[in-house]
Amino acid sequence: MPIRHVLLALIVIVLWGANFIAIHFSLEQFPPLFLVALRFFIMAVPVLLFVPRPQVKWRWLIGYGLGFGTLQFFGLYLGMAAGFPAGLASLVLQSSAPFTVLLGALLLGERLGGRRASGVGLAVLGLALVGLTRGGADGWIPFLLVVLGGFGWALGNLASRQAQAPQPLRLVLWMSVIPPLPMFALSLAVEGPEEVAVAVTTSFTTTAAPAWWGLAFTIICGTIVGSGIWVWLMGRHPAGTVAPFSMLVPVVGIVLAWMVLGQTPAVGEIFGGALVLAGVLWANGRPLRLPPER
Repeated sequence: MPIRHVLLALIVIVLWGANFIAIHFSLEQFPPLFLVALRFFIMAVPVLLFVPRPQVKWRWLIGYGLGFGTLQFFGLYLGMAAGFPAGLASLVLQSSAPFTVLLGALLLGERLGGRRASGVGLAVLGLALVGLTRGGADGWIPFLLVVLGGFGWALGNLASRQAQAPQPLRLVLWMSVIPPLPMFALSLAVEGPEEVAVAVTTSFTTTAAPAWWGLAFTIICGTIVGSGIWVWLMGRHPAGTVAPFSMLVPVVGIVLAWMVLGQTPAVGEIFGGALVLAGVLWANGRPLRLPPER
């Protein structure tokens, strides 16, 4: 893997780690369910107008949109709005990896194997430790909501795997077409039109500017630029070479949350997070090795 490609992967990791800080600022202005709907609605309009639909079956496109786009961010945004720290959310969302392995074995008949089973067990042990540490401080609901987001991501992984899209970036972009309608409906039913109206009408002030900057960052940097580079790299290198870089996202997220938001994880959360990352890396194969540039 050439050094310039390594640098591109690291840029993506920084963008994705910073994404959680951007979400934090947006949630200070907008209700979480409405924010999910707004995020994907802004993306969906130009996608529908300018991006050809991916050549995949509708059921896999809808499944990917409901899992990765809807359920993942439903859990993540609600959990963060309920007080779950941004940096720690970037770690707990890695629960998608053991969920993907388990669901692949249960639903697709994929072989689990001893190595993968032990890696999943280690990751689950780490998540339990994070949950026990955080649950004792703020209650279990925010933690479980973020774990639900990881489960949604895993469902999206299975749908995208079944889709086998010849142009994966189109699938990533068209995924944004699915969440707006169900999330707008949920927002109106749960959060109510009055809360949404107040959030929108008070958002056009200088004090609300960080919320809009955060939303723009998640759309442009987190999704379009980050996912675009990632798909480009995945198309040029084996998945086992590129995918382990994603384990650095929680590191970046936790460091940025400490620097920008003053969020400091507890000792149990750090140790649990290390177990999660170790379990995911062990379950997904050999440690990352970077060959010299050619």
